[in-house]
Parts: sequence; structure tokens; C-alpha cells
Amino acid sequence: MHNIQIKKATLKDLSLLQKISTQTFTETFAAVNTPENINSYITEKLNIEQLTKELKHPSSEFFMAFLNNEVVGYLKLNTGEAQTEPQETNALEIHRIYVLQSYHGKNIGQQLFDFALQMGHEKQVNYIWLGVWEENHRALQFYRKNGFIEFDKHIFLMGEEQQTDLLMQLKIKQA
Repeated sequence: MHNIQIKKATLKDLSLLQKISTQTFTETFAAVNTPENINSYITEKLNIEQLTKELKHPSSEFFMAFLNNEVVGYLKLNTGEAQTEPQETNALEIHRIYVLQSYHGKNIGQQLFDFALQMGHEKQVNYIWLGVWEENHRALQFYRKNGFIEFDKHIFLMGEEQQTDLLMQLKIKQA
């Protein structure tokens, strides 16, 4: 097991955040999507302007995972109106959680998830939720292992292709 340091990202981390975002997204989805759709998503969602807007949003937070001073993954959390789907205000969304492919199976994702869970407890939310592509079996297995259950689904546009994301939640306190 590798112990990571988790650091809140700021605007000065923008280029590093864009690099890790692009690399992990490509590693995760390039083999099962067209290059055009991957490039479209990266161009639209992971560009400097969009990431700057997300970093500045008061209800969104990015955290980067470092191992030996190298960024190996990251996490984006949303609350309130920053959530990508309407939820109750007392919920926390894990909007993005990615780890470099070369670090899969080394407990990095679990440590990022545990950090998100800790943040949920600190923020005293009722539940944590997320959306995950129905074909991302590795992620689905991970979230189910951590107690998430499906509660809905929505359409996610990957470039020109409509894909189905399963919405999953983990209750962490009684409502």
C-alpha cells in the first residue's frame, strides 16, 4: 500500500490539474470510445477556462493525490448548486475521482474515496452520490464494494455519443 498526500488544488495548480485530468480521462476511456469523442470531451470539459471556472466555484473543490511529490490522481467534490444533477442541498457529489493507470490496484483510489467520505462527514451531509458510466465495470465494482447503491440514471454525452451513467449514493447519516 502506498500512502499518499492529498492537497487541495488552487489556481496555481491549474496546469498540473489539467495534465492529470486529461491523462487519467484518456487512460480510462480511450480504449472504449472514439478518438473524436475523447478529444471533444477534453476540449470542452478539461480546458483551462473550464477548469478555472470550476476551481473558482465556491461549492466545488479539487484535491490532488501525491506520491513522492508526483501527482498520481485527483478528486473533485461538489455541494449545493455545483452538483451536476439536482439533489438535496445537504448532499456531496463525487464529480470526478481518477487515478493514473500505472497506480491502479495500489490503494490510491481507496484513499481518495476515504478522503471524500471524511469530507462528507465533516460537512455533515446526508449522503454522497456520483454518476458512473454503466460500462465502467471496474468503477462500478469499486463503488459497490464501498457501499454505494444505484438510485437513478442519466444520459452523459461523450462527444456525439449518448452514454448512460448510473447514479449511485451512499447514505452517511440519517436524514
